Amino acid sequence: MSFIETIQQRARSNIQTIVLPESEDDRTILAAAKVLKDKTAQPIILGAEEDIMASAARLNADLTGVQIIDNTKSSEVDKYATLLAEIRAKKGMTFDKAKELILNDRLTFGIMMVKAGDANGLVSGACHTSADMLRPALQIIKTAPERKIASIAFMFEIPDCDFGENGIILCADCALMQDPTPEELAEIGAESAASFEALIGKPAKVAFLCHSTKGSANHPFVDKVVEAVKIAKEKYPDVLLDGELQLDAAIIPEIGASKAPGSPVAGQANVLIFPNLEAGNIGYKLIQRIGKAEAYSFLQGLAAPVNDLSRGCSVEELAGVICITAVQAQQMAANK
Repeated sequence: MSFIETIQQRARSNIQTIVLPESEDDRTILAAAKVLKDKTAQPIILGAEEDIMASAARLNADLTGVQIIDNTKSSEVDKYATLLAEIRAKKGMTFDKAKELILNDRLTFGIMMVKAGDANGLVSGACHTSADMLRPALQIIKTAPERKIASIAFMFEIPDCDFGENGIILCADCALMQDPTPEELAEIGAESAASFEALIGKPAKVAFLCHSTKGSANHPFVDKVVEAVKIAKEKYPDVLLDGELQLDAAIIPEIGASKAPGSPVAGQANVLIFPNLEAGNIGYKLIQRIGKAEAYSFLQGLAAPVNDLSRGCSVEELAGVICITAVQAQQMAANK
């Protein structure tokens, strides 16, 4: 059974409501139809019902059973505006400003649904930039109590590949933290290990990547990763991790044994932590496009499951992220 098939099976065990605010994008309509057919989530599509159903008819997408909410007509607008004004009061948010935002921005309306407990999670980003999507998520949902930062991970399922966990590899951060400090990099490693184990059910083996392996190069960039590994080992002793490691030393057994003998991670890493966003963004797109991998992105560290998509995502990847969001919602509810 593939990674996403396992996630779909888990999602079916306890159906979650997932908000999809980007009804103007055909992929949203098609993904909603897919999860309805697969019975993996209860999607809530935001927008005008006549426009959504017209798109569904044009795409031959069966939306039987879907919930459609028009934020401009919702009876919950005042409730959400009151809550948003309370959350952002110190930033000058008033009820009137909050109401105007909620009426005019489906993404903010959807995030308020999650914040208020009227939906279990949200998936967006097919036609929003990561910055536009993440800003209200971080302002409204905020990070989980035990986390100081959020990060974005990608779970890859790479065909005909033995690296990682039989071709399954998690990479982070690939879309949020521009240049994390050593402390932030250490937390990203811990977040990513927890995500991998929660979604895959296998022990995480975390490699902090660099252009150097165990002192083969001398540079402040190397120093940052070395310090991050030191902090991570002290702060998260239960996480199996190592670094600094070059990519080949991290995932290829014979190279890992040669470059980092005695490392508990070298040659067998299934979680790859990039030193900065430039490396992470380039790296994940190389894996996705050249490796022809299925790529499923999700946010880590938030207090509720709100997930960002790559604007280049396929319908299948969007539907997969909906399922991941549903499983995250199940886990968060179980841990309360």
